Amino acid sequence: MPVPETMQAVLLTGHGGLEKLAVVDDHPVPVPASTEVLIEVAACGMNNTDVWVREGAYGTDEDPDATASWRRGHESTLEFPRVQGTDTVGRIVAVGADVGRRRIGERVLVDFSIYNAETDSLADIDYIGHGRDGGYAEYAAVPAENAHPIQSGMTDAELATFCCAYMTAEQMIDRARVAEGELVLVTGASGGVGSALVQLCKARGAHPIAVTSQPKAEAVSTLDPEAVITRDDGSLFRAVRSAAGGRPIDVVLDVVAGPLFRDVINLLKAEGRYATSGAIAGPAVQLDLRTLYLKHLEMHGSSQGTRACFRKLVDLIETGKLRPLLAGTYPLSRFHEAQKAFMRKAHFGNLVMQPDAKWQAAGQRDGIP
Repeated sequence: MPVPETMQAVLLTGHGGLEKLAVVDDHPVPVPASTEVLIEVAACGMNNTDVWVREGAYGTDEDPDATASWRRGHESTLEFPRVQGTDTVGRIVAVGADVGRRRIGERVLVDFSIYNAETDSLADIDYIGHGRDGGYAEYAAVPAENAHPIQSGMTDAELATFCCAYMTAEQMIDRARVAEGELVLVTGASGGVGSALVQLCKARGAHPIAVTSQPKAEAVSTLDPEAVITRDDGSLFRAVRSAAGGRPIDVVLDVVAGPLFRDVINLLKAEGRYATSGAIAGPAVQLDLRTLYLKHLEMHGSSQGTRACFRKLVDLIETGKLRPLLAGTYPLSRFHEAQKAFMRKAHFGNLVMQPDAKWQAAGQRDGIP
């Protein structure tokens, strides 16, 4: 079937509110460069980064409240209009001149990272959907090395729940050196990264204690963590201590920060490790430096992941060790509605976008139940 010249896509036209997102039906289909492949997109997961980049909510080193994009401290690669979307799943329908035609027809999961280095250094990393167009469209061109064949019985929408959240989570776990048998405190456990952290810790033989809100406690409990703590009820410090049963907290994996930071850092054992990849409750936290140096704590900032993290993620998916958490699907034509639902945070798991034709072909119902 020939590739059309234009396609349905969602365009980010500038920093601001939802009015900066335009759904169009006549965006040019990208032409793959010599080392690239063209993917017919079947599904693309939604992430917090999409929202924060739209809002320009990352600040700068000089002014944390400044409107700025994701590459804080680096020259911005965000150009408008931009097709966002990181968690792309689909099939290769065309290849560049230097890519073997045998790849046409492969079902692929896209590693969204633009590494800008041959090593595992993430100092100058970028991502598809920011530094170049992503998967909120009918077609996406990506470097051939980023399109990984995937063998799985999961649906396209289920596969689109994994990449960004689970790769970010795996990198956090790697940086904090989570080991079998360790007790790990996970905040924001109902979100994409948080729920991924619970599953990936269990896959390593560690014991996660999950922190979430009361309305989502039952859903989080289906991931079978060591314990579920609701941050709404009483003292988080005492609740975690009680759930731990006298055992020390070896590692804190935190995506919430804000007011919770003080409790979670104080819960760490001496020589414990702390890692963060987000701050959904607020980036400015209260840290008593005496806690840091008298307890010999390690603190790690983390974002995205390495090529090895992605390969491990693909292996865990293919061997059935991870459970997809699909909260709902939306067609691209209802992108504004989907992002509003995503921002309300009433769902458990991930919301996924599909081109209208793919959404209709899959027989999807409207949004989330």
